[in-house]
Amino acid sequence: MTVMKFRTPKFRIQSATFPTFDVQTSNASFNLKMDARLGVKNTNFGPYKFDKTTILFYYNGTQVGSAAVRKSKANFRSTKKLDVGAVDLVMPANGANNQHLASDLKSGILPLTGTAEMKGKVTIMFMFKKKKSTKLDCTMEVDIQKQALKNVKCK
Repeated sequence: MTVMKFRTPKFRIQSATFPTFDVQTSNASFNLKMDARLGVKNTNFGPYKFDKTTILFYYNGTQVGSAAVRKSKANFRSTKKLDVGAVDLVMPANGANNQHLASDLKSGILPLTGTAEMKGKVTIMFMFKKKKSTKLDCTMEVDIQKQALKNVKCK
């Protein structure tokens, strides 16, 4: 009977690279282009078909970017790797006077969070279907000197 149990898939940020990296410490602003790699881990004994999902990225509660994940399928007992290209992370003009941003940029670490909810359907034994949604809730840090993503922690 454990085979018939429907499990919630896991949705995580795995890694990222930054082809464009523009951080201004003098006027406390940033303009980054990020290529992120995500993973949908399906531990069910059947495929997980999920709908189009939008991931929102935040700095200190202010939205700085978004990315779209295409509709796809994670096969049973496997991890589907998804490449999300060209995510623009830009601090809006109203947040440029933020004192936290100036101190974070001077420290060399830019903390970001990513949130999303992915909705889909798990099919077990080719006949039993159940709707399952999974949430992405990750905190991460952008190392300004190394221009790399580090300390990615997902709940």
